[in-house]
Amino acid sequence: MTASERFVAPARSGRSPCPGVPAGSSGTATAAMGPRRSAASSCGRLLLPLLLLLGASGFFQSYAVEVDIKDASNATCLYADWMMRFLIKYESNNGDYKTTTLNLSSSVTHNGSVCGNDTQAALVAVQFGEGHSWSINITKNNETYQGDFITLTYNTNDTAVFPDAKRKGPITVLVRDPSRPIQLNTVFVCHNSFVIEAENTTQIFWNVTMQAFVQNGTVSKKESRCPADTPTSAPTVPPTIANVTTASATTLSPAPTTAPKPVENPDTGNYSLKSGNKTCFLATVGLQLNVSQEKPLLININPKTTVADGACGNTTATLKLNDGNSTLIGFTFAVKNTSASVQKFYLREVNVTLLNRLNGSVISSADNSNLSKWDAFLGSSYMCRKEQTLQINENVQVHTFNLWIQPFLVEANKFATAEECIADSDLNFLIPIAVGVALGFLIILVFISYIIGRRKSRTGYQSV
Repeated sequence: MTASERFVAPARSGRSPCPGVPAGSSGTATAAMGPRRSAASSCGRLLLPLLLLLGASGFFQSYAVEVDIKDASNATCLYADWMMRFLIKYESNNGDYKTTTLNLSSSVTHNGSVCGNDTQAALVAVQFGEGHSWSINITKNNETYQGDFITLTYNTNDTAVFPDAKRKGPITVLVRDPSRPIQLNTVFVCHNSFVIEAENTTQIFWNVTMQAFVQNGTVSKKESRCPADTPTSAPTVPPTIANVTTASATTLSPAPTTAPKPVENPDTGNYSLKSGNKTCFLATVGLQLNVSQEKPLLININPKTTVADGACGNTTATLKLNDGNSTLIGFTFAVKNTSASVQKFYLREVNVTLLNRLNGSVISSADNSNLSKWDAFLGSSYMCRKEQTLQINENVQVHTFNLWIQPFLVEANKFATAEECIADSDLNFLIPIAVGVALGFLIILVFISYIIGRRKSRTGYQSV
């Protein structure tokens, strides 16, 4: 079964019959601007003032997509309702790398979507904008169903999104869906944002409701929630523009005028990557973001809620840190030849993305691909205990504390001999000098005391 209906943008999200449905099959689909209202969540009403504020600041409009695929008997066989946005890094004509945002448009089709059965995978496929498309195929296995592969195709001929792309034409990125299996006759729900990264793309999803292989034409009321929706005993919400703007989500009261408490240094986290069963990347670091705006933000990255991902290579390695689906930080290292026989590694690029935890929208993104920091000989590690500052752009800085990192040639899951930064070397050099000066001063005091004592003894002897 195929569906070729076209998405429309009504004033409110809802289901409506689509014209032009082939005989024996039907489907409905809508695209509504902004967060949708649903029985499971009323956050759209509470977020409306905030979204209007973000829209006034130049943020792209977001559209919710609803797909209701029906089989030959006109019964729903696959239902999906979600919001998504894409961050894509591309090379410009002058050789620089830029990050752009690709959003769903108000007009979307879902040609090629199919119900699936015991032997054929279900497929949700959407097409939007100037030649962009996204799809996920879903397989059925005994009592469960699970997403298999996600395919994103973006077209750099779309000059509104890629105004100066060096490479022209459609580019396809294929990534395996990391979600766990879902029981049949159960609907998957995830209100909070979650992120999938692959090949210079970041796919951001939120407000997801999806059920494949729907039984008896009725979407189940039994839910399977994503880990991001699972409540914790002590949730931590890093400060974002949304937090600063709305002191109370229900009353939207103004922020207090009292001076904020100073932010302490961040906790130090331990991160690692593996290639197969072997550790290939080690990092120990405390991270703090400094975001300049009307009310500057200092954001400490919490290692307890941060997940490490990335890739190891022979000449490049990338560490990606995701702090509770609200802050994404990527560090890219490269190898350079300093002579015919000597190789060193260095930090080449850092990119930072801040997300709104409530709706997954991008608050701020920054990238610097022209760094030359933290260099050390290949096969060794780099260490800097003192605070360092990485200038990403004019508005974003990354501060590091207690840094110890090795992106290449890790052996036995241990750091190699460390090359220390100049700041630490100066400290190590000054300590013995300070000790020597103190000892010298003490010797002088003892010598002076000795001279004074001898003079008093001599004076007393002469008087006798």
